[in-house]
Amino acid sequence: MKDRNPARTFGGIAIALLVAALVGAAGSYIFLMSGHGHRQGMAGERAEHRHGADGQGHDEVNMPGLRGENATPEESAELAVMFRNFDTITREVENLPNGIRTVTRSSDPDVMDALVSHVAGMIDRVGRKDDPMIIIQSPTLDIFFKNGDKITSDIEVTSEGIVVVQTSDDPEIAKAMHIHAAEVSAMADRGMDAVHEMMMTRGGNG
Repeated sequence: MKDRNPARTFGGIAIALLVAALVGAAGSYIFLMSGHGHRQGMAGERAEHRHGADGQGHDEVNMPGLRGENATPEESAELAVMFRNFDTITREVENLPNGIRTVTRSSDPDVMDALVSHVAGMIDRVGRKDDPMIIIQSPTLDIFFKNGDKITSDIEVTSEGIVVVQTSDDPEIAKAMHIHAAEVSAMADRGMDAVHEMMMTRGGNG
């Protein structure tokens, strides 16, 4: 079932590929998964604003931080499903010399559908260098969206979960994969709390 084209890879899966990640991603990420580029400026300021005194970054109901300049409402909605149900998600990560192998699953079928759709969509976006610019998005993802042509991705849905192998001949990209995979695992473990912690750390406030 392995294929570098996510559209073909998931042609036989009865879910809609509604969102772009890891997150992210991984991702995911992805969650969509975290090189800053444009996000250090405009988008970085947005993220700090929503996380700051107005409290929007802590709105666990509406989750405004899951919106993006180039993301669809469906993409943001699927991210919300995963964050609200992060306690149903488990992950295994193997760091390879040139990339990563991850196995991600959810005990909830609806969350699993959102997860598979998100991963497929995000990998498709990386291949097209089409950054969704999610407000809370980890800056590590900038590296992926700028270098999608240097990344090879294989996706397979098995009884274990969704298995993703991503590799690159560029050592810096492989290192970014390791970092992002750890970030996604943190989000799977602690949900939005992990995002807040990473944002505060990047802002030098934590």
